[in-house]
Amino acid sequence: MSSDPIGARVAELAGRVADGDIRFATAESCTGGQLAAALAGHSALGSHLERGYVVYSVDAKCEMLGISRALAERSQGVGTSVTAALAEAALDKSRADVAIAITGFCGPQEDDEEVGLVHLACAVHGRGILSRTCHFGEIGRRAVLDVAVAEALTMLCEAVPNATVAD
Repeated sequence: MSSDPIGARVAELAGRVADGDIRFATAESCTGGQLAAALAGHSALGSHLERGYVVYSVDAKCEMLGISRALAERSQGVGTSVTAALAEAALDKSRADVAIAITGFCGPQEDDEEVGLVHLACAVHGRGILSRTCHFGEIGRRAVLDVAVAEALTMLCEAVPNATVAD
């Protein structure tokens, strides 16, 4: 693996979308916009970023993307169903073809949270939701953020060949 997994995956995604009009939306909780920044920071990907939502709090998830408060509060705003709902909402509320959402616990541990637990969901128009749960462990807050963004970029690479471009 590259010593810069985010950079390597950004470059791979840029190559995959080079000749297309695919647009991305992000809904980020624990990563706080880091994925959107990685997309915007690459000259070939910036034009493919349609919008990004930073929905760190339960209130933000509910108010910005319309997630059910009961769903969001059930698991402190983190979980497979919350992340899938965020991806679907980001897709529905944008002009994107592909939306990706990230929730998780990066540390330090509070209550019974599993540090390093990250949920990702990718929604593609006409293709449904792909979900992934990662257990990165207590590798440090910054490292969890980085590997979560790298994993999200991997999911976007996987989604691109199956994406359909919106009219």
